[in-house]
Amino acid sequence: MKLQNRPLGLIVLLMFTFLNVYGRQESESQTQIIYLSGTGKDDMVDWDFYCSAGMNSGKWSKIGVPSCWELQGFGAYNYGHDPFEQRLNEYGLYKTTFVAPETWAGKTVKLVFEGVMTDAEVKVNGKLAGEIHQGAFYEFNYTINDLVNYGAENTLEVKVNKSSSNESINFAERKADFWIFGGIFRPVYLEVLPADPIDRLAIDARADGSIVADVFFNSSNVHEIQARLLDDEGKEVQELPITIASRTAGKWTLKTFAKEVREWNPESPNLYILQVNLLDHEQNILHQRQQKIGFRTVQVRAGDGIYVNGQRIKFKGVNRHSFYPTSGRTMSKALSIEHVQLMKEMNMNAVRMSHYPPDKHFLDACDSLGLFVIDEVCTWQSPALDTQVGRKLVRETVVRDVNHPSIVLWANGNEGGWNPELDDDYALWDIQQREVIHPWAVFRKTNTVHYGGYHGLAYDAYSQDKIFFPTEFMHGLYDGGHGAGLEDYWNLMWQMPLGAGGFLWDFADEAVVRVDKDGVLDSDGNHAADGIIGPYGEKEASFYTIKEIWSPIFIENRFIREGFNGKFTIENRFHFTALNHCKMYAKWVKFTGLPTTPAEKILARQELSLPALEPGHRGSFQVPLIDDWQSADVLYLTAHGPQGEELFTWSYPVKSPEQQQLPISHATADQELEVQDIGDHITVKTSDFAYRFSKINGQIMGLERLGNSIPLNGGPLILGQSAKVDTVLQERLGDQLILTIFFEAKDNTQQWSSEKRISSDKISWTIYPSGQLDLMVSMKSRKNLDDYKGITFSFPEEEVRAKQWIGDGPYRVWRNRTKGTQFGLWENEYNDTVTGEEGFIYPEFKGFFSNVYWLNVQGKHENGFKVYCKSPFTFLRMFTPKQPSDPKNGAGIPAFPEGNISFVKNIPPVGTKFHTADELGPHGNAQTIVGNDDEAINMEFTFIFDH
Repeated sequence: MKLQNRPLGLIVLLMFTFLNVYGRQESESQTQIIYLSGTGKDDMVDWDFYCSAGMNSGKWSKIGVPSCWELQGFGAYNYGHDPFEQRLNEYGLYKTTFVAPETWAGKTVKLVFEGVMTDAEVKVNGKLAGEIHQGAFYEFNYTINDLVNYGAENTLEVKVNKSSSNESINFAERKADFWIFGGIFRPVYLEVLPADPIDRLAIDARADGSIVADVFFNSSNVHEIQARLLDDEGKEVQELPITIASRTAGKWTLKTFAKEVREWNPESPNLYILQVNLLDHEQNILHQRQQKIGFRTVQVRAGDGIYVNGQRIKFKGVNRHSFYPTSGRTMSKALSIEHVQLMKEMNMNAVRMSHYPPDKHFLDACDSLGLFVIDEVCTWQSPALDTQVGRKLVRETVVRDVNHPSIVLWANGNEGGWNPELDDDYALWDIQQREVIHPWAVFRKTNTVHYGGYHGLAYDAYSQDKIFFPTEFMHGLYDGGHGAGLEDYWNLMWQMPLGAGGFLWDFADEAVVRVDKDGVLDSDGNHAADGIIGPYGEKEASFYTIKEIWSPIFIENRFIREGFNGKFTIENRFHFTALNHCKMYAKWVKFTGLPTTPAEKILARQELSLPALEPGHRGSFQVPLIDDWQSADVLYLTAHGPQGEELFTWSYPVKSPEQQQLPISHATADQELEVQDIGDHITVKTSDFAYRFSKINGQIMGLERLGNSIPLNGGPLILGQSAKVDTVLQERLGDQLILTIFFEAKDNTQQWSSEKRISSDKISWTIYPSGQLDLMVSMKSRKNLDDYKGITFSFPEEEVRAKQWIGDGPYRVWRNRTKGTQFGLWENEYNDTVTGEEGFIYPEFKGFFSNVYWLNVQGKHENGFKVYCKSPFTFLRMFTPKQPSDPKNGAGIPAFPEGNISFVKNIPPVGTKFHTADELGPHGNAQTIVGNDDEAINMEFTFIFDH
């Protein structure tokens, strides 16, 4: 963080000296903005500050503005669930100075606060600027012409109470389910306007080019209004013919039409600038305002859907708090852009402002980069805002944000916190007459129920004629929700005629830096660990799952087998873009250098032709097969959207695991196997290796290479198998030893026969003089599995440095979150992160990893190993993730198999804060269909100990 320590009055004085010397380069008809604070968290300006209680209280010092004072080492940290009587209800006193040049005399000078938490008493030169403002997240201003000393230094004082004297605001903002901060947390500036200014503009620009604008001003000198349309760079596009539809005191309404404009939508966020001039009788410009606009039409059609520019919309949205760990609610333009870009990267098209209006620059980023927005007045459950203060806050919200094309709906509070007396107030200030919703309720045309279970998507209740879009769903506590379960929900939502998508909870883990606790990141237990990304933007696994599921180019699942013809079925899930405006690329890759120096070799790159499918249509595209395409290991398909953005990269293994040629030599010129059968174990030795196998259970008891112990043991343990060993067979096959362990079959009364052996579980080791071990495991199956099926080993976790693997990665998977991975060559260092709670290191080292072909466990002391998995559709289990604290209904880590390195055929799903996994859809059920009862499941592996 950078603090500007120069005296603010000197800065302003020098600036205006510069302007005077160079002849006042700014036109008299323009608005001037002079910041008294910084513009965000990265360029704060020092003000004098006094805090009444908590850290660093009871004395005057300096504080950076804008900021939340807790993050600057003052006051006390509070989460909204804290009992009110345990809070320190501190207040802060702020003081700074500014110079008002004499040239401002006769102009309109406004003092603007973009956001203060929460009650703000403002004085200029010792006099009240106006009434105390209540409500933290709303812009307010005072006209201070009569309070300013021109040509001299002026003193600005602000008293900020962290809690409000209005109890309904405290319930809305101070007792809500989020972090509570105090301070002048958004910028403060002076707005200097001409004597006859445009107070504000309210504009309705429709997709057909029609414009209606309310021009607010208070001047008897206005004779005419002039309008021009500029492009987003400020270049004039066309002068607009004006019709004055009405003239009332303080407001003229004009109508006009722009020709051949490009519409605004999230896929093509085309923006323009409407320039409005007030002219006097001599055609002099009294004041000029410029307002960015986008041409688009929003309709909420009862019993039908939400339409933008005539297209029915599926919201692929997320809830987002204004939050950063080191600055609390104080943001920056750069961070707003980064957040919108991250949402766009996940193929989202919408965001809900939870649970208050955001910074203006966030809405600007939604306009320019393309996101639908639900803008919300801050309440949280009950009781609601009282009507008197609520009407002020609704007005402040709508007046500030009315012109953003990204905003398509208003939300009157959250989860029962709405005041019905305010529902119609939005229309008083919104020239576009956007609809109002009650998030989590059936209200007017919509049903926005929160956290419904998967089976609720049958949507056959009394509200079945309402447009359905949950404004919160798939609660992402820890590693649960978000991507886990989204595929099942979205498959249904996409097909629901009245389904308008939904909004995930939520965007980022809100872990705040506790300067009072040595900088620890604190998410208040499970209250704020809900993010798709970590506190500093770390991408969790669900980030990529969402990216794939919400890709506007949908490719049906397929597998490459013999006879592959290169044809893929595709669906256009854009709303406004034909597929011929997108790009698709193919890449054929071969893995080389295994097992010592693994690498990837690109065999070919291809640009593909996509069909000109309109939104909602299905078709196909062709990947030309390269010569000897079967020699590739994987085919990648990468789609790019109309702005060149990568939508997703899909991967398709070309070879099965058994088809991958193992670069292993069994040459044994100077090696022989020495076998010792001693009591309960069998020892097999060469000059380099020594292996011990249990005759009781067939498991490895000990491994050595060149005298160095390799601590892989305790396996293979067949999961879910309790039978005893019946027979141990040793067979010599050339220079190899085959050690086979048969377990007791169900019918123990029969004598051993070849038929009985076939029906029994068995383990077969093949030991080579080179030190290589081949393992074959045959297990009886059941048609419906409700427990793990596979094998497991033990390896000391403290001995592991890293892992490499070929398979799906780099993120771990759950049964209801397998999307978002790519088949490839991956590596990551050991970590012990707890998703959303501690560590925040991604990808996680521990967990389940799908479709594993090859694994290299890198030990700390040359005691690792490599294993080739020759069986398709095998999951690797690498250790057991730590259980997060208090995961509520289902967001905890499910039970893992015995041991800590396992190879299994089925894995568990994970739930959410509010739902167990089985409530989240088919993938959340533990049952797995694998074949007929007692059908054998065979798994084959090769182990190499050459570290």
